[in-house]
Amino acid sequence: MTHRLRHCLPPFAPTVPVFSPAANRSVTMPMCGGLGESANADDDIQKICDSMKPHAEEKTGKSFAVFTAKTYKTQLVSGTNYFIKVHVGEEEHLHIRVYKKLQCNGGEIELTSLQENKSHHDPIVYF
Repeated sequence: MTHRLRHCLPPFAPTVPVFSPAANRSVTMPMCGGLGESANADDDIQKICDSMKPHAEEKTGKSFAVFTAKTYKTQLVSGTNYFIKVHVGEEEHLHIRVYKKLQCNGGEIELTSLQENKSHHDPIVYF
């Protein structure tokens, strides 16, 4: 069971320190439910955004010449929610929420929600 679970968790899942009496030290365990810390977007996050761009354009009724991931947070659920701040031109940003199923369940991704009229300074919060 733990072997399968380990392969289902994303490698960068939010973590929380937990004391392990057997090891007589604190160990880091995945934290389910809460939003992780904000991080700068990397190539993997940009790839997610690239694949979600047409869906965001459809939901907003707009066409984006720029769709660049800036920062993100994750939430470990029965998969992973990605909350991503996306620069869409000028001073405009979107916050998008993308759900990715666990790899053992297919790993598909979908745009589940978005927020318009965001700025570079708006923090990413749960929505």
